[in-house]
Amino acid sequence: MMKKYRIGVVSAVAAAACLVIGTAAMAEDLTPEGGDRAASKDGSVPAYAGKQSPEAGWEWGKVRGDFWKHKNEKPLYSIDASNVDKYADKLTPGQVALVKQKKGYRLDVYPSHRECQMPDLAAQNSKANLTSAKLDSTGEQLQTANLPGVAFPQPKSGAEAMLNYLMRYRGEGIEWPSVVTTVSPRPGSSEWIDATSTASQYFPAGKLGKRTPQDVDQLSSGSFFKMESPPALAGQAFVQRQFFNKDPETFYYFPGQRRVRRMPAYTHDAPVIGFENQYLIDEANMFFGSLDRFNWKLVGKQEMIVPYNAFGMYRFNEKLHDVITPDGIAAANRRYEMHRVWVVEGTLKPTARHVASKKVFYLDEDSWLALVANDYDAQGKLWRVRESYPIPVWELGGTCDNEPFAQYDLINGRYVTDYSTIGQGKDIRWHEKTNDPRFKADFFTSETLRSVSER
Repeated sequence: MMKKYRIGVVSAVAAAACLVIGTAAMAEDLTPEGGDRAASKDGSVPAYAGKQSPEAGWEWGKVRGDFWKHKNEKPLYSIDASNVDKYADKLTPGQVALVKQKKGYRLDVYPSHRECQMPDLAAQNSKANLTSAKLDSTGEQLQTANLPGVAFPQPKSGAEAMLNYLMRYRGEGIEWPSVVTTVSPRPGSSEWIDATSTASQYFPAGKLGKRTPQDVDQLSSGSFFKMESPPALAGQAFVQRQFFNKDPETFYYFPGQRRVRRMPAYTHDAPVIGFENQYLIDEANMFFGSLDRFNWKLVGKQEMIVPYNAFGMYRFNEKLHDVITPDGIAAANRRYEMHRVWVVEGTLKPTARHVASKKVFYLDEDSWLALVANDYDAQGKLWRVRESYPIPVWELGGTCDNEPFAQYDLINGRYVTDYSTIGQGKDIRWHEKTNDPRFKADFFTSETLRSVSER
């Protein structure tokens, strides 16, 4: 049973501003992203601080957490099986289940820091979107907005809130010199799936300025990866173009067939190839793709203990299975803080098909990042729990992003991690701007896939 959610954890005025498009005076209580500037009444959620810079000497290629000014903080308290019921009203049902199910699993809770901030141009676009952003006639796709920026800083529907996450500012592109996807062993086995790839994502509307979906030919993003290991998967490659107004275009190269195949059904709950049906397309990066199979409800706002400032998940120089252990991600690499989040419920439409009957997302008020998600199976039983691990990205002006994530299956006991560089020797690289040809619309095509694949 879902717990009750509180709207207006700060004040009635701020709550009203969060639920409807308000006046300029009401908006002064909010950040450009739509978060309440004020602290919570008990101070457990601090006032909004905004952008903070790294300590001197950081540059890409150095371990980010070593240059975070709060790196020496100690946990305020830890949550484990002995005391989780005491904190259950501040956790999602899935988090409580994880603590009770996973041997030795704990959450170390630290002081909270609200330091996510967009570049000024993106913030200006977000303010303009209060009156200019619109959904299409389906209520599920973005028809117009000023990008980059938050399309709906004061959302009126669950779909608007979810689109804030899907359309979040991430620069013009992201690359992973090496990214690892893991799947824990089957029960009774010790054999992991540890798959490495090179990967990149392109966001044509992420170039600083002001663009609408029409200005970028409705192209929302481009994705590319090429598998490097294990041998059974090596050589497989993929490109996908996501659009604002239509279904994605997907192509996949299978080295055993020596051909590129169009994959129109590689969406929604289609299993990701190579991972024993433990990982679905729309589970990538917490949620990926179209909203069209669920009805989305904006439930309300709540103060919760969530992953935040989790620099330990970006320590690319650590050994993979020192961090990704049989009983979950090592507690030392996860960090939790108290923050305010928007709760959004997606309930499967009566006319749609999906293996999940309901999805519940917990979106950060300051960044719109999906921090935790709980999925329910066809019988309505709590099934999968996802956590993402956000940090402020200094090369994007303090914008927060959450590329690494983990997904735990509470029924079969296995778990998946993806978008991580743990053990890979090189960091994720965000590009505020770039002229690299890999970050152009014409890179994400079947022709490119043929040219870069082994034949």
